[in-house]
Amino acid sequence: MISRLLVANRGEIARRVFRTCRERGITTVAVHSDADARALHTREADIAVRLPGVTAADTYLRADLVIEAALAAGADAVHPGYGFLSENAAFAQAVIDAGLTWVGPSPDAIDAMGSKIASKKLMAAAGVPVLPELDPAAITEAELPVLVKASAGGGGRGMRVVRTLAELADQVEAARVEAAAAFGDPTVFCEPYLATGRHIEVQVMGDVHGTIWALGERECSIQRRHQKVVEEAPSPMVDPAMRERLHAAATAAAAAISYRGAGTVEFLAAEDGSFHFLEMNTRLQVEHPVTELVTGLDLVALQLDIAEGLALPLTPPPVHGHAIEVRLYAEDPAHTWRPQTGTLHTFTLPAATTEFGTPPPWPTPTSTPAPAPASGSGSGWGACSGQRPPRAG
Repeated sequence: MISRLLVANRGEIARRVFRTCRERGITTVAVHSDADARALHTREADIAVRLPGVTAADTYLRADLVIEAALAAGADAVHPGYGFLSENAAFAQAVIDAGLTWVGPSPDAIDAMGSKIASKKLMAAAGVPVLPELDPAAITEAELPVLVKASAGGGGRGMRVVRTLAELADQVEAARVEAAAAFGDPTVFCEPYLATGRHIEVQVMGDVHGTIWALGERECSIQRRHQKVVEEAPSPMVDPAMRERLHAAATAAAAAISYRGAGTVEFLAAEDGSFHFLEMNTRLQVEHPVTELVTGLDLVALQLDIAEGLALPLTPPPVHGHAIEVRLYAEDPAHTWRPQTGTLHTFTLPAATTEFGTPPPWPTPTSTPAPAPASGSGSGWGACSGQRPPRAG
């Protein structure tokens, strides 16, 4: 059992994990840079450990310092959150080697999905639809337009849309330079560009016993600078037949790497209902709350259960209702709309007339015995099955 957990992150995601820990009686440990000494996540944790330095490179991205902090605080588990070291296979292995419980997928699974080129080949072998990989040196006029992408990264870095052969070589080289600077890996590849493609992703959850859930889809097609702005569940474009195919593909993707914990399989979908694998995020997503709202699940609680070795029920809960998450962007219009942080003085939603909440508990499926719900859980699917002694308060 996990009794003291360190979150190797800061801000919103650290506070989100702490919330579930408080409900379960787990002692929380925060790490912080000197700049974040008075941050909310630092103040809310039961224990806070300083990482000397100001920049992320000197603090949150130092795997050795984070593990030292966990051991010094007496933590027995580490949750990576998202960003920073959350998809770093070497960090996951170092946590395990230190005798700590890693709340996430295996290092092998993280590594398998770390390269877009290698992961697409793996997915194709598993029967998951993928777009063909194009050799930049052999692309013809008939294959245009194409998308140049960084193999090791995301977030739009190292990504270029190329519409003419004349610009292809320069755009590929520019993408390589950007990818090397952002991810330390200059490898790029090309694939057909779908101008009207929709970004659809499936939340998956797998346990150590081989059970894999597909928990509905989220649509993240509205983006700004290749960053998601609006996420909603379920997707307006997905009908029941397409949903069944998406779930089958996402489950096959997770099964191919013996996935455990929370993950997201991302697809590019066309208007005719066809779709192709983009990548897999081997962590909890920023937009995980919309899935929680339409399923009544606590995905962080499930992550903890799975890390403790408990088993998921064979059947996931149904999806009910609709949820939307919107991110706020701060940009400077006087300087080509570059991202810019600042002080938010007032924020009002005058048209809001409803309260946010999770759906009521769902009926227990007759085919699967319902496990006892975890503390704070809204339904019988809020915890994995297995015997769990009471936690010390």
